[in-house]
Amino acid sequence: METRKQQLLRRHRRSKRLFMVAALLVLAALDWFGSWNSLPVLLVLAWIAHEAWFADHLFYSPREDYRYRFPETAVALPARVDGQLLGLDASRLPAAADTLILELEIRSTWLGRWLDPHVLIRDGEPIDRQDFERGVRGRRYLNLSGLLPVLRAGKLQLLGRFCRLAGEATLHAFSNPDYGMRRVMLIAPHADDAELAAFGLYSRSAEASIVTLTQGEIEAQNYRRMGLDKAAAARLKGRLRSWSSLAVPLWGGVPATRCVQLGYYCMQLAPMAADPAKAFGSTESGDSDIRSVRRFNPLVLPGDIDGVPNWNNLVADLAALLRRFRPEVVVTPHPQLDPHPDHIHASKALDQAIAASGWRPDVQLLYANHLDDNDRWPMGPAGNGIALPPCMQPLPTDGLWSPVLDGAVRLDKAQALAMQHDLQTPLPLKKRLRRAIQWVLAGRRWPEVGQDDFFRKAVRRHELFWVRTQSD
Repeated sequence: METRKQQLLRRHRRSKRLFMVAALLVLAALDWFGSWNSLPVLLVLAWIAHEAWFADHLFYSPREDYRYRFPETAVALPARVDGQLLGLDASRLPAAADTLILELEIRSTWLGRWLDPHVLIRDGEPIDRQDFERGVRGRRYLNLSGLLPVLRAGKLQLLGRFCRLAGEATLHAFSNPDYGMRRVMLIAPHADDAELAAFGLYSRSAEASIVTLTQGEIEAQNYRRMGLDKAAAARLKGRLRSWSSLAVPLWGGVPATRCVQLGYYCMQLAPMAADPAKAFGSTESGDSDIRSVRRFNPLVLPGDIDGVPNWNNLVADLAALLRRFRPEVVVTPHPQLDPHPDHIHASKALDQAIAASGWRPDVQLLYANHLDDNDRWPMGPAGNGIALPPCMQPLPTDGLWSPVLDGAVRLDKAQALAMQHDLQTPLPLKKRLRRAIQWVLAGRRWPEVGQDDFFRKAVRRHELFWVRTQSD
């Protein structure tokens, strides 16, 4: 069954093919009737323009407003933007306000249709940069977390590049306890999800545990270069990613005794949920015994009895882990924002496990490593802040928590991602050419530490979580 994102991609590719056929016919007609004899050159130029400016997967209009509803506990203060943040009564900001979100109108200039519009955040010296869609014209949300002292001092400067900032704005302030000082359990559908979303959180957590649900064995074409057939390549990839899920957290200070690999199979959680007692083996490796990658786990779980990859075992495994680690905070994918089927069903399995376990965490922190409608979010270069993602239909009224990562933590996070085998797959030639074209014509930049786009998207000044408390 196709996911919504797959449907959007299919429609996008179909529309693009139709446009390309129509453009080819126009160019051929011009070449025939005008005797230009330049069709090959025009085709090359058209392809370069496409790769530079029209290759992004953006499935909404950049002129649409983002629509967020925040809980009543968030403080909302009016302000206006005119080079600086003016008219803000900073005395009304709580001393404990750790997460600050500025709601404002952003309007692209003409150049902002070809170069990425962004807002420079300064206090006399550069602090941050947050990027938005080309051609943006609507309500957006800047992340000013960590800048409370600058706001109180009245020194915050906001400068639009390739865009204009409309005058009226609202500052939303959220106050949270430091969840890193509580017992934290991270639910990672695949190896690397914990690092992408929450390395900064778990690397300073007083007591963190990490539970990875699947082997992540599919799409193993790169391993077939070693002379392996499809099944053997998938098994090797599954073993390597399972090992990474247990070994890489040690870089962030989480010992292997607090890391668990459950060994279910990639893209099988949705069918498992639909038929809880039925076994769903790997679609590529041919394996159907989850115990094959569990031998390094620090404890015996219900699924170890028979090794059957079904939903009932998954929920029972998670319930046993909740009773064992007794987390006060669980970190899990956002079921409304993150469209990956394994991510959606990871959170569903967690909810069922909480109901079955007798242990109820105080707080859920929700993250999104993927989006339905914007493959580039967080937009802009690595190392900058995370503006709120596109949201055209209001989400549940969750709070927000956006801790700040200093340069040393960002460096460690980048190296944690570099240890993940799946993020070291070489880019295909088409993507390398696209990046070169966008580097020259669109001014885009990518980090040196790794080629995968997650090195740009995940290694940021902030991490971002939606907060749901027990009463939610």
